[in-house]
Amino acid sequence: MLKIHAEGAPKALGPYASAIRTGNLLFCSGQTGINPKTDRLESSDVKGQTRQVMTNLKAVLASQGLSVHAIVKCNVYLSSMDNFHEMNEVYGEMLEGHEPARTTVAVSGLPLNALVEIECIAEYED
Repeated sequence: MLKIHAEGAPKALGPYASAIRTGNLLFCSGQTGINPKTDRLESSDVKGQTRQVMTNLKAVLASQGLSVHAIVKCNVYLSSMDNFHEMNEVYGEMLEGHEPARTTVAVSGLPLNALVEIECIAEYED
């Protein structure tokens, strides 16, 4: 098992790694819309936060030589299902035509009162 602390992604808000590699799988920790340059949520709308979330996930993947096309599963956590369509629009754009498996749920709260958090599992090519 390899712990990864990715450059270009926000620092963890607690005792966890950006991702863990085990075998040919990369388990990426959930990302919120924190800008890694400022350590703050820079957007107050779900579209802006989703764009930053996906940018953060791309940084974690890129640190391991992977792209969004390596993602096999995403879990999306929304503070409100009222934001589903706007999140979904940006999420689709940021996946560049790739369509991994996904679960989307509403939760009662997210760190820093974020509107969206996304985690993913990616696979390394043999």
